[in-house]
Amino acid sequence: MSEISSMRLDKWLWAARFYKTRSLAVEQISKNRVTVNAAAAKASREVRVGDTIALRQGNVPKTVRVMGLSAMRGPAPVAQQLYQETAESVAERERLAEQHRLAPEPASTIALQHDGRPSKRDRRSMDRVRHQWNDRWSASWDGN
Repeated sequence: MSEISSMRLDKWLWAARFYKTRSLAVEQISKNRVTVNAAAAKASREVRVGDTIALRQGNVPKTVRVMGLSAMRGPAPVAQQLYQETAESVAERERLAEQHRLAPEPASTIALQHDGRPSKRDRRSMDRVRHQWNDRWSASWDGN
């Protein structure tokens, strides 16, 4: 942390390690997934100590208060000193994690049932069904 009084939002998000690159930060900002003090922001918006930033990392919403500014991207322990997550944000994340644990995404069970590609037996079974369907379909066609 240094004597900087303000810095660009995209650069701060990158330095605080919310996004891996500045271009990812800019992309999220342009999709209106980042707000500063409850107002839509642009990547060039100046961020100051004390500002409140709401953002999403994947499907996880976070609300943080800017505690410091840094012109460099440092190690994670240093980056964590640049912000403090609000108590409401922590509670909301824990509630969403518990909700996700109790009621997982329905589509995620599909991937657990099948391990990627169908086996040789599965392919033969699918081919058999496909041929039976095609035979029935072509039998109803009179060909003239």
